[in-house]
Amino acid sequence: MAETNGGLDELSGAAPAPAKAESRDLKDIEKLFVACARNKASDLHLKPGQRVIFRVNTILHEVGTRVLTPEDTKRLIYEIMSPPQRQRFEEEKDLDFAYSVEGIGRYRINVFLDRGTVAVAARRVNTEIPSFEQLHLPEGVRKVSGFNQGMVIVAGPTGSGKSTTLACLLDYVNQTERCHIVTIEDPIEYLFQDKKSFFNQREIGIDVDSFPKALKHVVRQDPDVILVGEMRDVESFDAGLIASETGHLVFGTIHASSAAQCIGRLLDLFPTERQPLIRQSLAFNLKAIICQKLLPSCREGVKMVPAIEIMLTNSTIQKLIQSGEDKKIQDVIRGGEEEGMQDFNQSIVKLINAGLVSKKVGMAYSPNPEQLKMNLQGIFLGEDRKILG
Repeated sequence: MAETNGGLDELSGAAPAPAKAESRDLKDIEKLFVACARNKASDLHLKPGQRVIFRVNTILHEVGTRVLTPEDTKRLIYEIMSPPQRQRFEEEKDLDFAYSVEGIGRYRINVFLDRGTVAVAARRVNTEIPSFEQLHLPEGVRKVSGFNQGMVIVAGPTGSGKSTTLACLLDYVNQTERCHIVTIEDPIEYLFQDKKSFFNQREIGIDVDSFPKALKHVVRQDPDVILVGEMRDVESFDAGLIASETGHLVFGTIHASSAAQCIGRLLDLFPTERQPLIRQSLAFNLKAIICQKLLPSCREGVKMVPAIEIMLTNSTIQKLIQSGEDKKIQDVIRGGEEEGMQDFNQSIVKLINAGLVSKKVGMAYSPNPEQLKMNLQGIFLGEDRKILG
């Protein structure tokens, strides 16, 4: 990794600024952003008592030799904060904002207090969106981008690649359809370039105060496709569901480990008396659930690959959702490979056979290792122990 020089006033030597940035003198923190971009760092940390820290490929690296003082960190960040932002930070002691440097990129910045001194965490917003092939996504995921209306949920734990999969899906729509796409995110993780479609990207805390407020007005903005960063409460999911009922294609995320658990999590957002009505709405408007987790790859040049469960709502799944028989959905997924569906074990089998994941890793990450052993021999059983397909 290319290192910056020891003094803050020498940071411009760490990376030559792009031509657009050369037209003006860069502030010290902008020089750090240049170095960040050159080193392909995802995050920048400024903490009194520490050197500048970059996160590159998930690993933290100390940069240069100079240890930052409390005065350094405050001066660096205050240079790019507006007077209202400074006032808000001093009142609330925490501030989120976005900052762009022409020719370099956009950063999502959090300023906070650390034992009474100013500290900073800045994340570089991605502009390069990987393709289905680069992400090793199955064809069933691409199929999801072809829906005209309804709701699509991408589920998984934190750090499982949900945002990247959604960015890939939206960029495919962007390349192939003439649409208006509105995203509501906290924070914006990928910057989209208009292609066949055009985007409005709204960031919570910067462009709009909250998810419910953004969703309240989004249908008046004439969208065809809506991305809701996270279905975290009743208001955001309710608004997303209503938008899907009125002819929009809505993408959202939730923390869940399987399609059945995802439906349960969504229902748990609502009081018991509303759940039967929500089930009816889900049965007719939920088009797909994509659950994923990242597995270490054994192929040279590939670090992680996603194991993906895909549920595509068909008439059988509609009936199971309506009747509350969510546990039976897993069998339908397992037997629906011809429709583009697959469960985690079927996904892991494909990754192993493609030489992307070792059997040892596959067993470690499988939700049912004994079943995976049988799957690797070509035997797929339902919960009733009957052979599927």
